[in-house]
Amino acid sequence: MGCGSCGTGSANGKPSGCQSNGGCSTGGCNRLNVFNWLSDLPFSDIGKPFPIIEVSFNNGSRKDFYRNNTSHILEKGSWVAVEGAGGFDVGQISLTGELVKLQMKKYGVSESAEIKRVLRPAGDRDIELHQNAKRRERDTLVRSRAIAKELNLEMKIAEAEYQADGKKVSFFYTADSRVDFRELIKVYAAEFRAKVEMRQIGARQESGKVGGIGSCGRELCCSSWLSDFKTVNTTAARYQNLSINQTKLSGQCGRLKCCLNYELDTYMDALHSFPEGAEQIEMAAGRAFLQKKDIFRNLMWYSFAGSSKQYPLTIERVQEILALNAEGQKPEDMEAVEIQVRHKGSEKTVDMGFVNDVGQLTLSSLSKSAKKKQQAKQRQQQQGKPGQQTKPGAAQGQGKPQQQKQGPGQGQKPAQGPRQQQGDNKPREQKPNNKGQQQGQPQQNKQPQQNRGQQKQAQQQQKQGGQPGAGREQQPRQQQASEGAQPREPRQQQQKKRPNKPPQEKKDQDGPNPAQ
Repeated sequence: MGCGSCGTGSANGKPSGCQSNGGCSTGGCNRLNVFNWLSDLPFSDIGKPFPIIEVSFNNGSRKDFYRNNTSHILEKGSWVAVEGAGGFDVGQISLTGELVKLQMKKYGVSESAEIKRVLRPAGDRDIELHQNAKRRERDTLVRSRAIAKELNLEMKIAEAEYQADGKKVSFFYTADSRVDFRELIKVYAAEFRAKVEMRQIGARQESGKVGGIGSCGRELCCSSWLSDFKTVNTTAARYQNLSINQTKLSGQCGRLKCCLNYELDTYMDALHSFPEGAEQIEMAAGRAFLQKKDIFRNLMWYSFAGSSKQYPLTIERVQEILALNAEGQKPEDMEAVEIQVRHKGSEKTVDMGFVNDVGQLTLSSLSKSAKKKQQAKQRQQQQGKPGQQTKPGAAQGQGKPQQQKQGPGQGQKPAQGPRQQQGDNKPREQKPNNKGQQQGQPQQNKQPQQNRGQQKQAQQQQKQGGQPGAGREQQPRQQQASEGAQPREPRQQQQKKRPNKPPQEKKDQDGPNPAQ
């Protein structure tokens, strides 16, 4: 709650942040602080100051009036010892002079009423006792909450405040319903050895004691200057054309924000210029319904049933349509207003369907990054990611099992070696499949050993009187693989050209087998 400059350092026990020795002139060191704008006025009653002063306790969370019967002239910011419950308490003067009269009139306190007295200006001993009592408040608050939970009481202890002499402790609590705390007081009195006082407060007063930062970025009004709380309902939000969103309209206390009432009177005065009974107007195209009233542009927005488009009309045009409807006429043209929207210094005329005065946050930076990622993915899909095109042996590894199944009964097994050499001249692109890549890599390493074994097996079959047709088929394929100039036909066309039947045995007319 204090200003940041007060805690930067001290010299001789005095804060160096402000020149008023602890009484910061900005009012940031004290909650619910006030500015005495009548301090420069002369004293009333022949030079005597007003005998009643306002004293604040616990950094402004509680204030009370006291009568100054001493001969001391007290000023704002001074520490004084005042009467308490069976002892004395120490507080800081928050207001003096003629402005105290206005505060007493505001709260309905008369000057002739019984008011506690100011004992003396606080000394060093009084300040020391006051600080010792403040150190006990946090531990007392934690212990008091635990005791209330053990007794199964539906209440929340918000704050614990000790009197300066430690003879009295006040507990501020919030509860939704009435709480029977007679047993609780007995436990508290035995635990803390002091007189116990229970005070029930509201949710707004609780947030004022706790303090915090509001959604506007400033300190909470209830903890800085607002002392009296008025009723706030959703009607105030409707008059101001705000969306009924409990998350945005609720404050730190969980209730509707008090600032909804700040500009309500201005909106109510502006709405007097709008015509009454204009919730519906009859047009030739159908019945139009009122959606919102724009007090800044003096426009009324209408829309037809079953259509999301909205038409802004001036107040004069709505009055003309209402007069025609009273005569039984339905105009054909609504004469909607064209709204000009500025974009970076230029004006553009746009047919606005609806304007949201509340405002919505659009994160353009996130949308741009998402578009860049999408474009990068499309480029990678078109060009292909690096590492997806494997070597020819990997592509051949997938086709090997099919060739081995067809080969043994048809005499095509010896011809796999040259056929794979033919495929080495023209690598094939493989689909982006990780499984295929993993299967192709080990087969690529084993390919030379398999080719040598197949050639040896073919030579043994020819020596033992095997099928000569298999050796003759190998010769043109080896020549075609050695030339490497002719383009390879697709696999499907080659399978169509080859007969499904095994080749018949013929006499050796071409000469000796090159494999021999």
